[in-house]
Amino acid sequence: MSIAIGLWSLALQPGKPEPVIPQADVQITNVALGEELKDTTGRTVIKFSFESPIQMDDEDEDEEEPTPVISTTVLCSLTAGKIEQATTNIILEKEEEYLFEAVGKNTVYLTGNYIDQPLNQPPFDDDSDEDLDDEDAYDLREVSSDVEMNPEDVDGLESDASRFEEVKEEEATKPQKRPRESDAADGEAPKLSKAEKKKNKKQKAEGGAAVPTGEETKDKKEEKKEEKEKKEKKVADEPKAKELPGGIKIKDSKVGTGPQAKKGNTVLMRYIGKLQNGKVFDKNVKGKPFTFHLGQGEVIKGWDEGIVGMQVGGERVLTIPPAMAYGKKASGAIPANSTLTFEVKLMEIK
Repeated sequence: MSIAIGLWSLALQPGKPEPVIPQADVQITNVALGEELKDTTGRTVIKFSFESPIQMDDEDEDEEEPTPVISTTVLCSLTAGKIEQATTNIILEKEEEYLFEAVGKNTVYLTGNYIDQPLNQPPFDDDSDEDLDDEDAYDLREVSSDVEMNPEDVDGLESDASRFEEVKEEEATKPQKRPRESDAADGEAPKLSKAEKKKNKKQKAEGGAAVPTGEETKDKKEEKKEEKEKKEKKVADEPKAKELPGGIKIKDSKVGTGPQAKKGNTVLMRYIGKLQNGKVFDKNVKGKPFTFHLGQGEVIKGWDEGIVGMQVGGERVLTIPPAMAYGKKASGAIPANSTLTFEVKLMEIK
């Protein structure tokens, strides 16, 4: 897995191909239809084009430059009223060129993060015991009328008004598009292809002397090959999403080592709840963990089903469709017909 260092998003207008040249590695995690639909029954297909790697041997270096091969695939297909969002795990490499296109009548939103180095870290702050006296966590029971709270648990709780904090997300630097050839002024140097730029790059030897790329050592090529294999292995090792009955999607970002949660257990949870646009509508990251009886209807159906099987210490991402959340009714900061994402951590089972 990778460390998220900034939010990334892209709106695809129907029939308008959108080129992307990220200035840092980007991981696309979700594709979803927009709030307003022009076609309430039709399907929208997301096409994804990229340049396939060019294999070059030593004896080919002096031959004519090979023509880049552009590959096109389908990232996902979305249908209003049936499948309105899809979880993905696509990594766009820094300074490489990609092309996205929405084929259909509806606008589609791609969401993800700029990423840095491998990790398997939680999005939670496990504070020490001294933080438990500072403040109580916001309780999920107050999000909707679907969630009930034991009167005995109310005693001693402070007001939750202070729990709401403005969630400020760092705005990622927008990648700049390459200038079109028609915009180049007279007298400027001709635009080089990507392969030509790579050939013209120079490496520095010991002492700062420039060495032509053609004199690249065998060890350097081996290092590049190993680095590529590591990236491919990193993608292959990332956890896969699993879909449960009712359309709930779960993905374990960390598997715990304690006992598994079963229906009927009393579970203590940390969580961060987000809308599809990334806005945080509720969270419990310190203070008293959120406690409820699993499978007893005390929380939304997406929680009753999605937390079953987690082990103590484990972390999971739940993507819950409206039918398994709050349905057609708005609830506080949650609009009607909202697909919700929860990052949850199982702290304890009683």
